[in-house]
Amino acid sequence: MLIENLLVILGVMIIAFIFAPIGLGGGMLFVPLLHYVSGWPIDGKLLAVSLMLTGVVSWGSGLTHRREQLVDDEIIGISLWGAVPGAVLGVLVIQSVEGDLDLIFKTLSLLLISLALAKYSFLIKKSVNDDSDNDPENIPALVLGSGLGGFLSSVLAIGAGAIYVPSLQVFGKLKTRISIGSSLNIMMIVVPIAVFSHLMVLSELQIIFLLENILFILALLSITFIGSRFGAKFGIKNIPENRILQIFILILIVIWFRYIIDIIV
Repeated sequence: MLIENLLVILGVMIIAFIFAPIGLGGGMLFVPLLHYVSGWPIDGKLLAVSLMLTGVVSWGSGLTHRREQLVDDEIIGISLWGAVPGAVLGVLVIQSVEGDLDLIFKTLSLLLISLALAKYSFLIKKSVNDDSDNDPENIPALVLGSGLGGFLSSVLAIGAGAIYVPSLQVFGKLKTRISIGSSLNIMMIVVPIAVFSHLMVLSELQIIFLLENILFILALLSITFIGSRFGAKFGIKNIPENRILQIFILILIVIWFRYIIDIIV
């Protein structure tokens, strides 16, 4: 298990470093990393740990974006009216389908990964700039989109930046970098709520498992924070967004095929 644990620690650091500059929490990769490398089953405890790591990424990178004034607090406040209730609802849904979670999780992940691949592939081809149109914000759509993000954050143990960022851009009329920083700051509030809600409904055996692995989990959280802080500082100034998205897309394709194999087999 030592080699597997070291691989996971290295993996979460790389994920945090890569995802921090683009407004994503990394949960879409934390879950398969722990599931396939460490052998953890996809259940409430795995989702809780993935959300913890995602929350650390959002705080590490979100604070950096806030310090650079790459946030819009008014739009963030509006988005939270949808994101927070969505996150709580997602935990309740997870609790009701715990026995069939593996198949449901992978099926929903496939759908979300497919949407993310389509979106980010389009952005790379189009080379979208930061010019916004003159249409006003669509507040109801922004709240609804954020609610979907909060729901998927709890159900799939992700930060839901793939939902927040485009919602903030399209409905909140934010520029790319501000939408990324605002997305991370939404996660800074929503993800801890989702983590707490998940922990409240874990079984006694799941809690014991987490306590037995507490040192490993603390190591993951520490290295994730370090990776996200360095990733945000370095990425904002030095890494083209399209280059990071290309790496993200490649990793998502690998996960997509692995989930397909698991579902078919």
